Amino acid sequence: MSRTERKGTPTPVADLPGLVGQEIGVSRWFEIDQARIDAFAEVTEDRQFIHVDPEAAKATPLGGTIAHGFLTLSLASAMSYDAVPPLAGVAMGLNYGFDKLRFLAPVPAGSRVRGRFRLLSADDKGGGRWLLKHELTVEIDGADKPALVAEWLSMQVVGG
Repeated sequence: MSRTERKGTPTPVADLPGLVGQEIGVSRWFEIDQARIDAFAEVTEDRQFIHVDPEAAKATPLGGTIAHGFLTLSLASAMSYDAVPPLAGVAMGLNYGFDKLRFLAPVPAGSRVRGRFRLLSADDKGGGRWLLKHELTVEIDGADKPALVAEWLSMQVVGG
């Protein structure tokens, strides 16, 4: 995660413990149109009809095409750049993986999604390394259930 792409006032490392449990930010809305779904299908070679064939997908209980779950998840980085302020003095940040990830609702083609972030933990690993865990909830505009909920880990390295 590039510090130059993050928005917001940098968060001092000393403030991290006081932010645990708090909502950190909410991203802008991202359009999930059929063109984006089709492009993702091509890149990942996942061309299941429920994603790329609107006519066949109409005959399913979903009533139309839906985004790949991994497409929705792949927007997490862009969502975090919008919503999670940079850590002051960060030299680099690395995606460290997920503790939990659940896809809770399909994202119909033509929907909008956004990410809501809450800091779950901030662990000082020494040597300027901080392991951050954020709860990411990807909301679907106008839907009762989120598309996904995840516990996302990142390793932030402060200093040079």
